[in-house]
Amino acid sequence: MSETPEEGSSAESAADDQSSADSSDATADELTHTTDEGDVQMVDVGDKPDSERRAVAAGEIRLQPSTIEAIREDQVGKGDVLATARVGAIQAVKHTWETIPMCHQIPITNVDTDFSLGDDRIELQVGVETTGKTGCEMEALEGVTTGLNVVWDMVKAVEKDADGQYPDTGIENVRVLAKEKERA
Repeated sequence: MSETPEEGSSAESAADDQSSADSSDATADELTHTTDEGDVQMVDVGDKPDSERRAVAAGEIRLQPSTIEAIREDQVGKGDVLATARVGAIQAVKHTWETIPMCHQIPITNVDTDFSLGDDRIELQVGVETTGKTGCEMEALEGVTTGLNVVWDMVKAVEKDADGQYPDTGIENVRVLAKEKERA
């Protein structure tokens, strides 16, 4: 698959094929997810050609070093943290259209998850592939955020301090690393 950049997402506009269009320069008059009256709408992508598409997103969760060690040693009381988070990430990818209002339901052809454990954090990268009329970066982002939320849920009992708070725990640096598009 080529590394040709594309504009937009699965909630993208039909104007994404304009190579000179830069979404950061869009004005209110150019917004495609609103009607002239200001109502939100889903963009019609029906006339766009199918393309092979891939997006990769990443993020990380800060944890106590003892929690990371418990995850490495599979000593977390709720079970296998990373296996559970992987399932959660994949489920989130498949259901993005249900939680992001203007996303299209797209055919997911592949989801890759990659966890990297550091001394005090876990990074998760999620790669999503589809063949269709719209991109899949929102799906990759949903996979990352849900996967990291599942990690938090699995370890919250050991991450809480004496007051029931999470001073050392945080989800950070969620971002899209790459988008690719190639005509099918």
